[in-house]
Amino acid sequence: SEVCDKLFRSAAEAGPNDILKLYNPRGSIINISPALEPNSPHSCYKLEVVAADCNSEPLGVELAGTLGFDLSAMEKRLRGLEKKIFFEASEAPAVVFEMKKQVDLFREKLESVEHLSWLGLFKDLSEGTPKPSPFYHKRTLHKTRKECEHVREKFLQMSSLEISEEVRQYLKTPTFDNWQWEDAEIMVLLQFMYTDLDFISTFNIEPEVLQQFLFEVYRRYNNIPFHNFKHCFCVTQMMYGLIWLTDLRTKMDTIDLLIMLTSAVCHDLDHKGYNNAYQINARTELALRYNDISPLENHHCAVAFEILEKPQNNIFRNLPADQYKRIREGIIKCILATDMTKHNEILNKFKSILPAFDFTNKDHKDVLMMILIKVSDISNEARPMEVAEPWLDCLLQEFYNQSDVEKLEGLPVTPFMDRDKVTKPSSQTGFIRFILLPLFIELANLFPCLEQHIIDPVRKALDYYTEMEKALEREKQNRAQSESVSKSKETAVSAQSTSDTKLK
Repeated sequence: SEVCDKLFRSAAEAGPNDILKLYNPRGSIINISPALEPNSPHSCYKLEVVAADCNSEPLGVELAGTLGFDLSAMEKRLRGLEKKIFFEASEAPAVVFEMKKQVDLFREKLESVEHLSWLGLFKDLSEGTPKPSPFYHKRTLHKTRKECEHVREKFLQMSSLEISEEVRQYLKTPTFDNWQWEDAEIMVLLQFMYTDLDFISTFNIEPEVLQQFLFEVYRRYNNIPFHNFKHCFCVTQMMYGLIWLTDLRTKMDTIDLLIMLTSAVCHDLDHKGYNNAYQINARTELALRYNDISPLENHHCAVAFEILEKPQNNIFRNLPADQYKRIREGIIKCILATDMTKHNEILNKFKSILPAFDFTNKDHKDVLMMILIKVSDISNEARPMEVAEPWLDCLLQEFYNQSDVEKLEGLPVTPFMDRDKVTKPSSQTGFIRFILLPLFIELANLFPCLEQHIIDPVRKALDYYTEMEKALEREKQNRAQSESVSKSKETAVSAQSTSDTKLK
């Protein structure tokens, strides 16, 4: 039994203290034991890591230990080999010359750049998109102090450097690829947005206070597959892009733009990966605290103002009380609008005022601000497929994690999160058709320029997932037919065998 357990842990890349769950081909949970019947390509078991030991060592150290590597010994050996190349070899290998050539080229590039730009110089925008890491179950939910300090140090080192013109323009477009950027670089880009929209000078925001605010925001986003710091950045970047694409700077007060950008930055603070339905059904502390009314969104708001309550983080600390009050009301209104249970109510209100929309009417502007953060929050499908699809994988991972926990705890299972019922295309086609497009189309009715920027890509995404859904359905039918033929043959062989036995 112990050997069996080790074998399954190895297959799942799980540590000795991780919790595994095994399903039989019918989807029922079963015990891991040597008595298990063999499976086949047509009747597979399903193995999952449901919960992990959060105190385990980082993945690299654990893997090295499992494989029997001594990392410090390997480093010494590598240094020894480097010395041998120069002291013992009669001729240095070609790779050394190639590396030296690369260093010289890099030095030449550095010396020819008038203003050193970290984000422009070191970032090759043509490089392939790295995929998000699937190893979230190997990380602690909250970021460790070491992890945070490392990112903070890098951010402060880069914070005063120039951003290239190419990146500045790219940052204003919905095609921006977040997967190419590290967390510290993302913080520099967020800082640039505040500067570029003139918030620093208009609202007397001290640069070191803005940096401390952004760091605290980074720290309070958790290590979960989807609602993490990179998602916060994507939503904020889309909001920033929409402000420029729709020329909102000439139509709305700067304070309203500040409210929208800061709301986007804070909109999912301290999300733990389980939605409001789970919070309410599981009677969590959040659901009890907020009386089942938008528990998550209320919590995100509370964490945002908890951060802003400290003077060293408070980017609004130099504003008069009436302006701060307006900002606080606006941020709360925007973040609460991201609760999808309010979707139809907000969209219908926007549709009703759209024929006579007036930018000088406060109620009209309030609804528009809520629509803009809603669009930004669910805008991944408006991005290029190579950027959007990894985000869908992350979202489904978070959904599956929740439905697994719901099954374990005997709670109602959220249908669109159930891994046994949902596929990638089926999760998207309905969402795009009934939620995304109606919302985006109404915003484009006010700003026709958005048709090409966000509606065309969403229509392409709908076509893509519709085709994928059809392909999966065809594959399912083919498999069913082949299984039917296989069973017919088995029945015929069995009947023939019985007949032969009787004749004997």
